[in-house]
Amino acid sequence: MVYIRDKISKVACGGFLVREDYVMTAAHCKESHLMVYLGVNDTNFLPDGIEVDPFPHPKFNMNRTDHDIMLLKLKTPATLNKIVSTIAFPKPENEQIQKDCMVMGWGWKKFHDESPSNVLKEANVTLIDSENCGTADTLCTEGSTGPAQGDSGGPLVCGGVAEGIVSFSKTKSNADHLTAYTHISHYLSWIHDEMKPPTQQQFETWKGKLDKLI
Repeated sequence: MVYIRDKISKVACGGFLVREDYVMTAAHCKESHLMVYLGVNDTNFLPDGIEVDPFPHPKFNMNRTDHDIMLLKLKTPATLNKIVSTIAFPKPENEQIQKDCMVMGWGWKKFHDESPSNVLKEANVTLIDSENCGTADTLCTEGSTGPAQGDSGGPLVCGGVAEGIVSFSKTKSNADHLTAYTHISHYLSWIHDEMKPPTQQQFETWKGKLDKLI
């Protein structure tokens, strides 16, 4: 789990390490001066932050809720250890996802309690039909517990795999909450293209130019 905060506005989100040099989060968490903090349990005791270059999905629009996914390229790669580790990518989208999942973050302690938690919290959630949350590129959970304000960008972990990204929520008449998560497996092609090693990107650019000449 990664704590993300803008060093000017102090707006905070969650995220997760998918490679030593990349963090995944929600695109609506994009700010101008983002820093990531690794290995955090209590936000009162933050380690040195790492500057990043943000890469939101090109189709994301702040006025909409779809394509809410972003990669943050760490300017200094993480050192992996028992506290700082990557999380597994999902399987292709046609694979079945385990229904019993877990979310985590430093957001509000309760849905209507406007005080963020200093300590990392976890909650168990269960997937329901995605049609309840809107777009085809989302996963959906419902219940009285789950992500709250400030938990955006954190992972939806099902069977040890990050299957979704906390995106937005709706309050129902019975006080339960619907939470929508960006369905990561729908964006695997974009993710892999963005995370290609620089040498591979340079080779493909060179090859493309050569192909045009031939």
